[in-house]
Amino acid sequence: MATRTGAPALRRRPQLSEDVADHVRGLIMSGEIRPGDFVRLDETAADLGVSVTPVREALLTLRGEGMVELVPHRGYKVSPLSRDDVRDIFWLQGVIAVELAGRAARVITAEDIDQLERFGNGLRSAVQRRDVGEIEHYEFEFHRHLNVVAGAGKLAWFLHNAVRYTPHRLYAADLTWGELAVDCHDRLITALRTGDFAQVTEQTRRQFDDGADRLTKHLDSAGIWV
Repeated sequence: MATRTGAPALRRRPQLSEDVADHVRGLIMSGEIRPGDFVRLDETAADLGVSVTPVREALLTLRGEGMVELVPHRGYKVSPLSRDDVRDIFWLQGVIAVELAGRAARVITAEDIDQLERFGNGLRSAVQRRDVGEIEHYEFEFHRHLNVVAGAGKLAWFLHNAVRYTPHRLYAADLTWGELAVDCHDRLITALRTGDFAQVTEQTRRQFDDGADRLTKHLDSAGIWV
């Protein structure tokens, strides 16, 4: 089974295969499709409302990432995933994010901090309303703005690629994760206002450490380890 019932139809645009890859990557990392499961081209295309071509291109991308394997005459199956894989992914994300946050802290302006606070307030409201789409939006915009302030475009690009392996919707639907994210953002904003570089590092790392623990426990309960 490649996707779950109710998968949103994707818009047709040049990067459509990237969107399909993001979708399948999220299913794999959240345990909705398991190691050894086959990702069927026709089923995935039908579920997402696209042709088979972008699905095939997406699976070639995921094969290059080691997320799926090509089985001759049978198609693509999900590669093994381990606890170490999850820890490594979040370790890398955390290292880059901490560096970016530290650079941002040295140059950030009061106007930038006010903007972060607006995104933080948006996240708080979305968590209270349990609006998953809005939670994803404000979480993304908060960190995107901070990374822009850091002024390290290549480093931000590496982080962007690393966080593709985070099943964002899984977290956004978790109320306790949302409450922790709001608290991290509040504390990070305070640290940025006061120039507390130690807290900037701690609060940035806190979210990634929690993310690794939370996903590991989720996949434990799903029984996906091989």
